[in-house]
Parts: sequence; C-alpha cells; structure tokens
Amino acid sequence: MGRWLALLLACALLAACGAAQTPDTPPAITCTGLAEDAMVWVPGGSFTMGEGPAYPEEGPPHAVTVKGFWMDTHEVTNAQFAAFVAATGYVTIAEREPPALSGAPPEMLRPGSAVFRVPSPDNPAWWRWAVGAQWRDPAGDTAGIAGQERHPVVQIAYEDAAAYAAWAGKALPDEAQWEYAARAGAPALPEPVDGEGKPRANYYQGVFPARDLGTDGFSSRAPVGCFAANALGLHDMIGNVWEWTSTSGARADAGEPVGVIKGGSFLCAANYCARYRPAARQFQERGLGTDHIGFRLIDTQRPPPPPTQD
Repeated sequence: MGRWLALLLACALLAACGAAQTPDTPPAITCTGLAEDAMVWVPGGSFTMGEGPAYPEEGPPHAVTVKGFWMDTHEVTNAQFAAFVAATGYVTIAEREPPALSGAPPEMLRPGSAVFRVPSPDNPAWWRWAVGAQWRDPAGDTAGIAGQERHPVVQIAYEDAAAYAAWAGKALPDEAQWEYAARAGAPALPEPVDGEGKPRANYYQGVFPARDLGTDGFSSRAPVGCFAANALGLHDMIGNVWEWTSTSGARADAGEPVGVIKGGSFLCAANYCARYRPAARQFQERGLGTDHIGFRLIDTQRPPPPPTQD
C-alpha cells in the first residue's frame, strides 16, 4: 500500500476525521482567471537543475540541457477538462471503484479521493478520504465547481492527466522541462514575494496547517492567471496546485507507481515545506489525485515560432 493510501486509511479509522476548521477570510480579490487557453514558446537552453542541501531529493545541482517546446500558459482548467469528458466520456480514477484495501473502513471502498482538512486537537490527521470527491466536486461535499470554470482542475490522477494529454495531442512535461520553464532564466527566490513582501503566487501564509491568513487573496485554489506571469509568460508555475510531470519517482514506502509533481500549491507554507520553488519536487502515487494536484501540458511537435526580425 502506498504512503498516501496508508495515511488516508489511518485517517479514516479515526472517528473525528471529517470536520475541518474554517480558515481566515482572505482579503477580497477580483480575479476571474485568464480567458484564453494559450501556449507560449519556451526556447531551449541549459540550466542548473536542482538545489541542496535543505531537501536531499532536490539535489545535487546538475547541468541539464533541454530543447525548445511550447507550454500551456496556465494549468488545465475545469472548463478544459469538462470539454474533454464531454467529447470522450472519460471516467477519472476518483470516479471508479477503488482497490480493496485490507482493513479499510466502508467509505474507502467507495469512489472518492483525498481531501485536505485542518487538524484539530482531537484528530491530528491532515487528509481524509472523501466519498464522492472527484474533479466535478473536489471536496466531495456536493459544492461542485459552478462558477469555477477557470480554476485548475484537481482530483486528477496521473492516468487522467495522460488521457487528457493524448486527447489534446500534447504531452505532460518531464521534470527538467517543467523546472527549466518555471525558472525562466531567473534566480530562484526562497519565497515567492516581491520587494515589498507581497505574495507573487498562491501559497499558504500563516502557520501551517492550523491557520491560513490568506494575505495573497486566496485560502484555496485560485482561478488560473491571477498572479503575474514569469519572464516566459507562464502563470502559476509556483503555487496554486501541484502539477504532474511525466517523470517517475522512487520511494521505498510506495506500494504502487510513483511520479514527480512540481511547483507546490496553496498548502505550501514557509513554516512547513517551503516547496514553492522551481527545484521543489514531491513524490506522489500515480493512482491517487488530491484537491491540490493538477497539471499543464507541453507540445514538442508544433514548429517553433519564426525568428523575430530586428
């Protein structure tokens, strides 16, 4: 059994697993998300991939060269994924019958997925198995995604992202491509803030996991493109939701195939993991989505743009 499923099983066996505290109300920000689903050209080049030694899995730094490619300017949205499902009838992993787990409570034998919860003194678990949680209803609470068409789609397992990519005629980036694009030729910041300390990405401000101050304007997922793009024109490469890559991972306690996700999410905080940096990487069971993992695609078959005329 993989680490994530083991954690969820432990959580489900605790009586008080369901209730979550109410996060602080973030300041009002008017942002409906980018209206266009564009791609930008990422010129090829060489860079130093990885960092160290704070997180051993991020190092050692090493030189990598990548060829040019097109990349989505933002994470795949609910509207885009809905179009895929309407065209193909695709059923995500979260909507299918889960694998039988020895000792699992009844709810974990029903379709659903992993949802973050704020821990309490009675129940320190961060994650719960939410019956019915899937891309149309990320929290499994019937709230749905009405009005969130421009939010990143979540509760997407690796197989789901790969299926969408095949339908779209594109591909998931590998880890080197993703990190190269996220860096955009600029030095990595220890925290995504501007010179005045204002957040430049959707991440967790406050003491994780107890209190999200929401000073970036959001305490959960934000519509795509609410924060300024990097030098290549790519939005939300840091924060908002983790993004699948095509790179496989390796972890001793994983009981199923593991992939590498990049970029951090709205749950990454300075006091906990600080994974809101291009070099940050996390291993995730490919068979399980969560309410803070999405994806974006690249296109390596499309010709590069014509040279600019000086």
